[in-house]
This record gives sequence, C-alpha cells and structure tokens, in this order.
Amino acid sequence: MSRRASAAVAAQDRDRAQPGSASRVADGDRRRNSASAVLRAILERGPVARSTVARLTGLSPASVTDHCAGLARLGLIEEAPAPLRANGIGRPHVPVDLTGPRLLAGGIHVAVPHTTVALLDLRGRVVAQRRIPHSERERRGDGPGPAAMLRRAAGELSGLMSEQADEARALGIGVALGGVVDPQRGMVVEHALLGWRDVPARELVEDATGLPVHVDGHGRGLLHAERLFGRHAHSPGSMLHLFVGNMVDAGFATAGRVHYGPRSQAGTIAHLPVHGGTEPCLCGRSGCLQAEVSERTLCRRALEAGVIAEPDPLRVVAAAEEGRPAAVRLLLDRSRLVGRAVGLLLDILDPDTVVVTEVGAVYREDCLAALRAEAAAHATARVDATRRVVPTSFPGTATAMAGGAVALDVVYRDPFSAQLRGVNSESRNDDRRAGGRVDSSP
Repeated sequence: MSRRASAAVAAQDRDRAQPGSASRVADGDRRRNSASAVLRAILERGPVARSTVARLTGLSPASVTDHCAGLARLGLIEEAPAPLRANGIGRPHVPVDLTGPRLLAGGIHVAVPHTTVALLDLRGRVVAQRRIPHSERERRGDGPGPAAMLRRAAGELSGLMSEQADEARALGIGVALGGVVDPQRGMVVEHALLGWRDVPARELVEDATGLPVHVDGHGRGLLHAERLFGRHAHSPGSMLHLFVGNMVDAGFATAGRVHYGPRSQAGTIAHLPVHGGTEPCLCGRSGCLQAEVSERTLCRRALEAGVIAEPDPLRVVAAAEEGRPAAVRLLLDRSRLVGRAVGLLLDILDPDTVVVTEVGAVYREDCLAALRAEAAAHATARVDATRRVVPTSFPGTATAMAGGAVALDVVYRDPFSAQLRGVNSESRNDDRRAGGRVDSSP
C-alpha cells in the first residue's frame, strides 16, 4: 500500500474512533450519494437546468445548488453556452453540463499480447489511445516483470497526456486486467497467464505518475463503462458483463452497485465447467471455460487449420468475412460455448441484461445469434435471449474503455473524494458561475 493510501486509511480509522463518528459517516454517505446522483443526472441529460436535476434526483433546489457549486469547483461541470427559456417566455435559465475535454481520465489495460493506454473524457469518449506490444518473454510471464511493464505503461500514458491541449488536466488513472484483482489494496493478486502474483499495481503507477490510481478487473471495468456510457446506461435493472479474451471473467451489478464479494473475487469464472468442453486447462482439469474459449485457444486452432498465419483473433474474423468455412466454423463453435456459459449464468444470477464482449458476437450476426440460441437452450427458465443478451457497446475500443472506466466510476460514485487534480483558479471561477441560483424551469 502506498504512503498516500496508508495515510487515508489511518485518517478514516481515527474518524471512526471519535465520538459522534457514526452520524458523521451517515452524513458523509448521504452527501456522497446526493452528489453522485446530481453528477449522473447531468451525464444523462446535460445540458440540463438545475431545476430538472432537482426533479430527477428528488433533491431540494438548495441541495442541487450546493452540489453544483462543489462539482464546478472540481471542474467537473460548467455552465452550458446556450440559455434555456421555458416555453419561450420568462427569464432564461442557464443549464449546466459536464466539462468538455479539459478533464481526462487515464486508463491502462494489460492484456496478454499488449497493453493499451488511453485517455477518456467525462462522457467516456476515447480521446486518445496507444497500444504497447509485449515481447514474447512478457507474454510467457518470464520477461522483465510487472513493475517494469506498469512503469512503461505509465510513461506512455504520461506522453499521451502531454500531447493534449495545454488546459487539459488528468483527474486520475484506472488500471484494468484479468485474473484476481483486489481493488481495495490496489493489488493484482494473481494473473496466471502473465505470471503475476501480489503485484502492487496502484502503488507502482501512483509513484510513476503522481496521480490517484484505481485498480480493478477488466470485466468489472467494462461493466462500469456499460453502466455509465453504454447503450443500457442509466437502466435501473441488473446487469452482467462477460469478457471473453485471453482471460475470461465477469462483473455483476444489481440495485445500482457492482458486487465484489468478501475477497473481491466475484466474477472469477475462468474454471466454470462447459458442457462438451475437452480443452486441457492449466488447473489440471479439462473443459474449463477459459481454456475452451480463450483467444489463445481460438488462434491456436485457427493456425492449425491454416486459417491465419499469425495469432490474432481479428484475422480469424477477417477470414470468416472472406467466406472461409473453417474460420466461420471456429467462430460459431466458440460463440456456442460462450452461450452455454451465459445460459448457466442466467440461471444463477437472473440479470435483466447480459452484455458480452466476445469477438465473434461483436462482429458477426451469425455468431451473436448462435450465442443467444445456445444461452436460451441451456437456461432452465424460459429466456428471451434476443432482448436480454447483447454485445458490448464498445466494439473496437473495449480495452481502451476498461481502464479509464475504472477511474471514471470513482468520479461518478464519489465525486467529492475522487482526489481530482483538475482544480485550478479557472475551475474556482466556474464554481461561482455554475453554482448560482436554482431556476424554476421544467
């Protein structure tokens, strides 16, 4: 744990030990939840009148005014350039909106073949990204080690940030990757394919950048992205996100909260048994989900079939688009196996929506149809898979979104304690302008 994180934990412990700390914690929770509701309403509807925010959130106009002032002070919101006029009459009402590209979240996503660094704005739009290929040794887990890889990624991200406009500010960094990740400690507990174990990712990236860093699994990172910025964002229902790459994991959210479990291992489904699976797994068994459907397995089979000349799942998709039957068969078989796992997860969790990030289902309608059909066939209850099972909202940018969404989730969940670095004299002036009177327009 970094010195900064240790000091924060100690301060929290001291606060809890003081008389009346329970009421202060409750007040803090209410303020945090209210500020989150205001910021999310502006994300969903902005530019929007403050009175509309009050109606959407159920907060008093005075409370919305107070929160808008604080959010503007942090540089998260600003007054929109065009005033609104109710029914064309009366005093014009100046709406508020999220700040433009001046505040950016950094993202680092570590995959097996490469690391992706990216910058996202407050609406989750990818402003810039860069891919860092891994050496063969790094892919095998015997390269220079995780510390060197993370420091290199931090340096590339800093370089990406330096290319932005002078007024741009980084508000924090999210790190996402597969395996077992402990967000509370900022640790990568285990990444079997890369050979990482007990890696202090948060501390390493914080020390390299001087920015606040948040670490999570990439399945949960993409779940954050879907809930904030995806096609089903702002939906009150439960959501399951299934990530199928070289690593396979999932994230589940219900009642507006992502479920982590007491050991932060919720969504660890790599060794879920798949009916009909025969692929040997590193755990010593056969038929585990990750072993059956990982991109490593897809590419190995495609190489053996002569479909591709180098291991790249998008080349398998390209071969299928060219009409090569072996490529189509490989992708369909893989999507069907993923569908069987989805059917089982539908039975266990019964989510309103299942979002799947899997290359076949993302790029080919026949693969998506096969996945949905298999999910419906293997779920015990009757399931409308066409409605409930959908592909990712971020084809082509999933890895860029994963890390940045980890950081942005913190901002939207707890905006006043997100340790923003974008506060400057200009944003304090924005506080005075955007915090003003709450209007009475609809």
